Amino acid sequence: MTEAVTYRPLADAHLKGNSPSLWPPPLSTLKGPEFRLSSDSRELNLLRSVLTAPGEEKEQVSREWAARRLVRAGIMANLGSEAEREPLLGPGSPESREWGAIETQEHYKSRWKSVRILYLTMFLSSVGFSIVIMSIWPYLQKIDQTADASFLGWVIASYSLGQMVASPLFGLWSNYRPRKEPLIVSISISVAANCLYAYVHVPAAHNKYYMLIARGLVGFGAGNVAVVRSYIAGATSLQERTNAMANTSTCQALGFILGPVFQTCFALIGEKGVTWDIIKLQVNMYTAPVLLAAFLGILNIILILFILREHRVDDLGRQCKTVNFQEENTDEPQIPEGSIDQVAVVATNIVFFVVLFIFAVYETILTPLTLDMYAWTQEQAVLYDGILLVAFGVEAVLVFMGVKLLSKKIGERAILLGGFVVVWVGFFTLLPWGNQFPKIQWEDLHNSSTPNTTFGEIIIGLWNSPREDHSEQPTGCPIEQTWCLYTPVIHLAQFLTAAVLIGTGYPACSVMSYTLYSKVLGPKPQGIYMGWLTTSGSAARILGPVFISHVYTYLGPRWAFSLVCGIVVLTILLIGAVYKRLIAFSVRYMRIQE
Repeated sequence: MTEAVTYRPLADAHLKGNSPSLWPPPLSTLKGPEFRLSSDSRELNLLRSVLTAPGEEKEQVSREWAARRLVRAGIMANLGSEAEREPLLGPGSPESREWGAIETQEHYKSRWKSVRILYLTMFLSSVGFSIVIMSIWPYLQKIDQTADASFLGWVIASYSLGQMVASPLFGLWSNYRPRKEPLIVSISISVAANCLYAYVHVPAAHNKYYMLIARGLVGFGAGNVAVVRSYIAGATSLQERTNAMANTSTCQALGFILGPVFQTCFALIGEKGVTWDIIKLQVNMYTAPVLLAAFLGILNIILILFILREHRVDDLGRQCKTVNFQEENTDEPQIPEGSIDQVAVVATNIVFFVVLFIFAVYETILTPLTLDMYAWTQEQAVLYDGILLVAFGVEAVLVFMGVKLLSKKIGERAILLGGFVVVWVGFFTLLPWGNQFPKIQWEDLHNSSTPNTTFGEIIIGLWNSPREDHSEQPTGCPIEQTWCLYTPVIHLAQFLTAAVLIGTGYPACSVMSYTLYSKVLGPKPQGIYMGWLTTSGSAARILGPVFISHVYTYLGPRWAFSLVCGIVVLTILLIGAVYKRLIAFSVRYMRIQE
């Protein structure tokens, strides 16, 4: 408090209006370590003293705190444009820590350019998953006749497995090194994996295993989602965070929507396509999408190299140090940052797991449910469910945009809780009621009559060629599923109402869960924590289809959706139990008001 004591007469005179010429103090006299701009913690302690000091000491402490604030104003007034010309991303000596530095317009523009590059990265990561999802099964059958439905399930799950393994690794890497490094390496892995996918037809044997490796590596590269979220969390203030995270989710949703659209366009090329014998490359309806994904990945790397800059701001939006590791500094006392609320961290990971679990369950059950309940043909199921998923994605984008405005009025925690309530109502609406039963599929369907007991078998229905003749295939609920005999039908109005409700609640819960998570973590690098969050989501996408396929097949929709409702209720209770803990780090330690 050296400057508060030394310049108390000046501050007093300024406050009384008796000596304006003495204020602000000359810049030459305000040098030395006692005048660093990183004195927020000392000012905070003085402010706390103002609130808690006895009556006879309160006035003295109040004057001391006011003097410090006036001195800081004097420093900034004298620095003027000279301070703005100092390097914003400089090495940061003990006398020039960036904590509390004012952000210039140039720095602001650079920061948001970098954030938007990572929006693109998130979009391309989603496209890399969805752009081949409709063609994996026919391509797998074409390159390797030994592949069956069970292996298809492993190929699809390998993406999430790769992402689950890679996310903590890339997150940890981003904590200690510039974020460019893990981003460029991860995208390069995805580019190489997509190129491998385009060549899986070349080996003479074991082609299905090459496809498995290729998809697993694409998922491994998608582990950079943890780095993206960590960067955006560190490069935005609390006020900007919800908007930024909502935009990230919007880009992710658009990637999932547009990926199958790109795949449909490439279907015009046909199975034969064009072959370059010199490099043994076939460009057809199966390989063109991954080649496009590889090209976009290379473009993304170039943009990251030339545009992305390391930026960090604190919860108030002031520029902070950009190096992702702690430098030893014995000359300056460390600012007490406080500890992260690990209870809130664990709870938010569980909540995020449930959010992704719910989506995986709904996405997996969609096709078999409509086949069984409405006696649709495979062609009808693929068409109508595809339209429904596109509408689901569009609705998600609208919700992402809406929560940005709503969060400013009621807060993120209320939206998260309300989103789960809406999801619960959606799944409760799906419970079968009444006395009308689904059409029973009595005929002996041989292979087609086997219930969808594995994830791969459920997904196969999405890839049946529209050229096949389905006119002779019987429709309805297979007799092998004994619940078809006593479970009422889910009416189409129920189904569509539930789709709207789940399509509203899921995106709101998704964006609010990791927005709150980033705020709970506070100012420290969040790479490893975001890695664990992504791992939770990947695990949910693996376990969700396994859970719903078995419960639905053997017990029916009543049990399946009742269990999902129970899981949602437990999650709501968990949110209620930790509701007061789900606050920003700076709010928890009273550095700013909520």
